[in-house]
Amino acid sequence: MDRLKRVFLIVLDSAGIGEAPDAADYGDRGTHTFRSCFETGKLDVPNMKKLGLFNIEGIGTGEPITSPIGAYCRISEASKGKDTTTGHWEIAGIVSEEPMPVYPNGFPDEVISEFEHQTGRKVICNKPYSGTKVIADYGREHMETGALIVYTSADSVFQIAAHEDIVPVEELYKYCETARRILTGKHGVGRVIARPFAGEHPFVRTSGRHDYSLVPPYDTMLDLIKAEGMDVIGVGKINDIFAGKGITEFVRTKNNSDGMDKTVEYAKKDFNGLCFVNLVDFDMTYGHRRDPEGYTAALNDFDKRLGELMELMQEDDAVIITADHGCDPKAHGTDHTREYIPMLAYGAKIKSIDLGTRASFADIGKTVCKILGIDAENIKGNDFSADI
Repeated sequence: MDRLKRVFLIVLDSAGIGEAPDAADYGDRGTHTFRSCFETGKLDVPNMKKLGLFNIEGIGTGEPITSPIGAYCRISEASKGKDTTTGHWEIAGIVSEEPMPVYPNGFPDEVISEFEHQTGRKVICNKPYSGTKVIADYGREHMETGALIVYTSADSVFQIAAHEDIVPVEELYKYCETARRILTGKHGVGRVIARPFAGEHPFVRTSGRHDYSLVPPYDTMLDLIKAEGMDVIGVGKINDIFAGKGITEFVRTKNNSDGMDKTVEYAKKDFNGLCFVNLVDFDMTYGHRRDPEGYTAALNDFDKRLGELMELMQEDDAVIITADHGCDPKAHGTDHTREYIPMLAYGAKIKSIDLGTRASFADIGKTVCKILGIDAENIKGNDFSADI
């Protein structure tokens, strides 16, 4: 296909489309994020449906249409794990052969004692916990003692929660930077996450979340695009997930709506390269909290905004919609689910085609490079640019 000028790559964080072949290894047999939303009876996503969402091989939910206008497929994850960092890195071309470390029993003394020593604050909790429940259970003790609430999940994360009146957000960020320096090597978790909260019991989390990821070990599609003098714009968590590597410009967002506002603003500007967007509410606000009704409403809202973006697209633009893992809002527990992800591509120069089932998220990153006219031989994955 002809070289394109702009690609909008939008990750619907956790919007999986059915159990991956190895889902049983992760305790996720039978999971299907989109199906759980469809079963509410309220899913209304006409734009994604037109692109071919319900025509995807094996999706098994929704009604396929006769003549989709996009290219579409499902993709399984080649990396080990089911977390945000691993998923996004694989999209960009890094296949992680070893899963990032997780801590189902909390972090070892060697980590916590060093963190306490370097921050001068004690730690409370130190176990896997829901982000909203942990501040309900430990918030008062934190406010009385000034101790930091440290917790994790089934993912490779070290999370620090603190009340903004006790620990100002900028100070919390410094503590996270300290933790990031400590958590390397065998304890190199995927992300250290600042989780500020406010108010009086019941406490509420604020929008000051900030993720501190490991630096990607290899160059990704972002680095290749940047090296060609093109723009690599991160919207939402993208800059955090890649630790700034390969990014030329970024904006943080408050929620999905703000993320789409920012994306639409970029669509109205003249840039040359990639606008890489993460919409985290699907995962953080609805998936982990097992709220299928809320997740469904969020998908419906996104679909409306997608229509707005499609109207702004120029002749040499493409939009690619995908996910990074699943988080089935009807599954047991509160954690991510190992699922296939969808891939929908649309643009004036994109052909409508069923791309079947593909073996690695990295196919997306390699294809993005190819359609921007960039040699991506060192990026893992098999591009499908010739097919679309």
